[in-house]
Amino acid sequence: MGKCQICHVNHPLIGHNLGICLNCIRTRPEQALQMANQIHTKTRVRFNLPPTPPNDENGLFCGVCANNCKIGIGKKGYCGLVENKESKLVRHAGTPEKGILSWYYDSLPTNCVAWWFCPGCTGAGYPKYAYTAHVETGYYNLAVFYGSCSLDCLFCQNWHYRKHAARLQPIVSAQELAEKVDEKTSCICYFGGDPSTQMPHALKTSQLAVKKAEENKRILRVCWETNGYMNPQLADQAATLALKSGGNIKFDLKTWDENLNQALCGTSNQPTIERFKEIGTKYYDKRAELPVLTASTLLVPGYVDREEVEKIAQFIAEINPEIPYTLLAFYPQYVMNDLPTTSRKQANECLETAKNHLTNVRIGNIHLLS
Repeated sequence: MGKCQICHVNHPLIGHNLGICLNCIRTRPEQALQMANQIHTKTRVRFNLPPTPPNDENGLFCGVCANNCKIGIGKKGYCGLVENKESKLVRHAGTPEKGILSWYYDSLPTNCVAWWFCPGCTGAGYPKYAYTAHVETGYYNLAVFYGSCSLDCLFCQNWHYRKHAARLQPIVSAQELAEKVDEKTSCICYFGGDPSTQMPHALKTSQLAVKKAEENKRILRVCWETNGYMNPQLADQAATLALKSGGNIKFDLKTWDENLNQALCGTSNQPTIERFKEIGTKYYDKRAELPVLTASTLLVPGYVDREEVEKIAQFIAEINPEIPYTLLAFYPQYVMNDLPTTSRKQANECLETAKNHLTNVRIGNIHLLS
């Protein structure tokens, strides 16, 4: 049983570690965000990361992700990978020469958010984008986990990436990573953490790998799982690669309410919404038979409710109601490790609500539903 430290209401779906209820985040944002920011600061200091995206008046501009950090002398960017040393911007990682990441071969079919319509798991787009007219059994996805992020989600399912950012290890160049793509690799997917903070590395890797695949007349789809906190120009390059290769971009639309996003993720959600709209408007209709864009939302009990899902679904529908939308079951992690998993009741309510606006909606991680 958690208790809200603002309104003093007790409820099992109020995170004890967070100590703020959804209603107070929505109706008393100034007080709620002040408390939430203290939690973000405390957790990020543990990993030697700045509490907020720096905006120093005379700082150096980074520009790789949507945080647009202006970094003062002796300080580092929000992701922890960029530092201002004596008025010179030093990028410890996220360049074509250096990426902080881990990788592995993931046999197809995989548990990708887009599994229910992607070529590797269904054969969609065969023969142009898939090797077979069904599941690409015997082929692999090169899964690339970037050890840095542009957000600070208190419910992060992969929160251990912060250890990589703090140690600035392990380092892999784009050339080295591209060489991991062999004749049995039919797709490459960047996730994390998030690729948004290391886009120059991911883009260079993709360009090298796709060029080699084209020379050998092989299929290689390029996919992205991202919070969408991307630099607009880099996001457009990512979308172009996905479109041409038969891949897709999977946006994690975490919330609709900006105050809720600030409380749970440490930043505004506006850049994510803008990137999603830009890519959807520009690219979705160019390959409608095989979706180049999809969205997902993690159903955090007590916080990401039916109201949030409905507003997200309405937003997606305004771009194109055919865009696939996956509702993901929550598992307690990181700061919000004291909440239960998503209930079947909540998942079904959100599913029916989303279906009022969108044609293609699924629930993911069904095995986690309580």
